[in-house]
Amino acid sequence: MRGRRAVLLAALLALAGCAERPPGDGPVTLVFKHARILGPADPFPGLLAEFAAAHPGVRVTSESLPWSSDEQHQFYVINLEGRSPGFDVMMLDVIWVPEFARAGWLLDLTDRVRPEELAPHFASTVAAATWAGRVWALPWNMNVGLLYYRADLLAKYGLRPPETWEELEAAVRTIRAGERDPRLEGYLWQGKQYEGMVVNVLEALWANGTRLLGADGAVFPEPARAVEALAHLRGLLATGVSPRWVTAADEELSRRAFGDGRAVFLRNWPYVLDLVEAPGSAVRGRVGLAPLPGRVRGAGAGSTGGSHLGISRGTRHPDLALALVRFLTGERAQRAMATGAALYPTRTALYRDPALVARNRWLPRIHDLMLAGRPRPVTPSYLLLSTTLQPELSAVLVGLKPPARAIADARRRLDYFLASRR
Repeated sequence: MRGRRAVLLAALLALAGCAERPPGDGPVTLVFKHARILGPADPFPGLLAEFAAAHPGVRVTSESLPWSSDEQHQFYVINLEGRSPGFDVMMLDVIWVPEFARAGWLLDLTDRVRPEELAPHFASTVAAATWAGRVWALPWNMNVGLLYYRADLLAKYGLRPPETWEELEAAVRTIRAGERDPRLEGYLWQGKQYEGMVVNVLEALWANGTRLLGADGAVFPEPARAVEALAHLRGLLATGVSPRWVTAADEELSRRAFGDGRAVFLRNWPYVLDLVEAPGSAVRGRVGLAPLPGRVRGAGAGSTGGSHLGISRGTRHPDLALALVRFLTGERAQRAMATGAALYPTRTALYRDPALVARNRWLPRIHDLMLAGRPRPVTPSYLLLSTTLQPELSAVLVGLKPPARAIADARRRLDYFLASRR
């Protein structure tokens, strides 16, 4: 028995890197802040127990944050500005890395992380962890915007997954007319005034052949195309292709309605797939996924997202915190997260892993969609962009402001704010 325990401990040491005793005589507690983990099983307790076994005298306290990305950001800013945040490792939305790095809140990992450690991850996730030529975090999980559809309903009416806005709207009209079910909605997405709405608008901009920031930093460099994209989203609501309650919908509200069988199409992230295919799901075995449609075929692209793990610059245990980050972003931990949680890995090889593909046949497809995704603007001013845009975009969606006026007002405000930061 002792021999078997010794072998197990040696294996755990290898998995977590090198075993490291905490400094001083007393035990060390590392505090890890993260978003709530969704999925069929929570792998965290087992993973953290493995890390603790490989690092005697070290305990990891796992503390979850609110669901909303905006609330998570607010929590971090309030605590990190105080320089004694009370946590060591933090789960970061990819868009926060430049802002947090410039603010001096993150430990610079450039001289601690070798290039070969970053090579197994999607290149886009490594780029999102880098700012001003320095590495500030390690990639942990990845997201991309996807179109979910009721495969059974499309097949029933001889329809293919839509590749254009026009095809999606036509499919909604055909299926709803045939089903004659007043509870069946058409296309669900995230239109609540928060970051998720901005992501949906960015995807509409890309689908219409334009973007938020030009190469020279200009806001809405092609305003006419931006107006068209915003008018399209408003039109989905005005014509009933999307229900008006979409203007109050986040990821979970829209996901639950689709998962209950009350919609034909849904724009959301990959985590939804694990939930709609779970035992007891009303739509299990009846869902397909595709790229987001564009104004013309091939123009649609989903926004990439996901999370990195960063280390507070104020941590008293930088080496141990880095050991934890390395362990949680390593192959074994990412495999466990892909199996038990609704999180998709940043390590590209796992999308071709036979055991994982056997559990989730969509992995190779999602891998390709991840590669085809587009990032949100990588800038320390992203939060300023988002919070300035949100009320303008929301006013259009609820019908209080014409798209052209909202785009003009947003351009004027952002040009002023960004110029003052230069």
